[in-house]
Amino acid sequence: MCRLFGLHAGTEPVKATFWLLKAPDSLAVQSHRAPDGTGIGVFNGQGTPTVSKQPMAAWQDADFACSARTLEGTNFLAHVRYASTGGHTLENTHPFEQDGRLFAHNGVVHGLAELDARIAECGGAGLVYGQTDSERMFALVTAEVRRNGGDVGAGVVTALRWIAVNLPVYSLNFILATDTELWALRYPETHELHVLERCAGGCDGGELQVGSQRIQARCRDLAEQDSVVVASEPMDADPSWRLLVPGELLHVDEGLQVTSSFPLPAAPAHLLALTDLDVTAAASQYPHAS
Repeated sequence: MCRLFGLHAGTEPVKATFWLLKAPDSLAVQSHRAPDGTGIGVFNGQGTPTVSKQPMAAWQDADFACSARTLEGTNFLAHVRYASTGGHTLENTHPFEQDGRLFAHNGVVHGLAELDARIAECGGAGLVYGQTDSERMFALVTAEVRRNGGDVGAGVVTALRWIAVNLPVYSLNFILATDTELWALRYPETHELHVLERCAGGCDGGELQVGSQRIQARCRDLAEQDSVVVASEPMDADPSWRLLVPGELLHVDEGLQVTSSFPLPAAPAHLLALTDLDVTAAASQYPHAS
């Protein structure tokens, strides 16, 4: 399956090198199990994000390694892709950018013709450049944010409620980042999504590290300030990782205050099973697909 990663560091810029390259289960490690594309987006306080992405595995991508070491900002969104819908192209590679926001998704949604019609009905025509269900989800969110006067939370809830009620859904797990906020959803219980609210110093009272190799994996900027990490699976041994409850919509604000709500139906009206997916999509959704 695809892997999601989000990092909010508040108002002080940091690098995400530890989580992207050096953690025991870094995104580079996870990309061996999700080889169809990789992307990193970051907000550096200027309002508009910087995005680096390629339709290839992160562990093979020199640009990914370079970006992971050099990009600095307050809010990160990264993704490694195991394709279910759409070819291995740049247009289909996450994260997607619309209206200065970033979005990445893990899951499958059917009924794309109906979704396209809803996007157009809501004024979102022209937002979609690729073939994925994920970019279409984001386009509906963007259209609903516009219709709600720029209120991201209202736009997210309105769009996702419509999808949950009207379309066949396997998983809607996503992370959405703005220059000051992070949103994440686990829905329904199909795939996991985890959050780590990491205080300065972390669980060991010191630096982020790989095993006992403290110097090699040193990352003082992240170790010395609070941060919130969201990921498809725990990326290190910190015991503070928490599995989101199915249906939980997580919001992290600029001050790193974390709140949760449960605005969607308990289950999608048309819940898909793995056997309802075609061979390609089904292969992409196994938790440890490789």
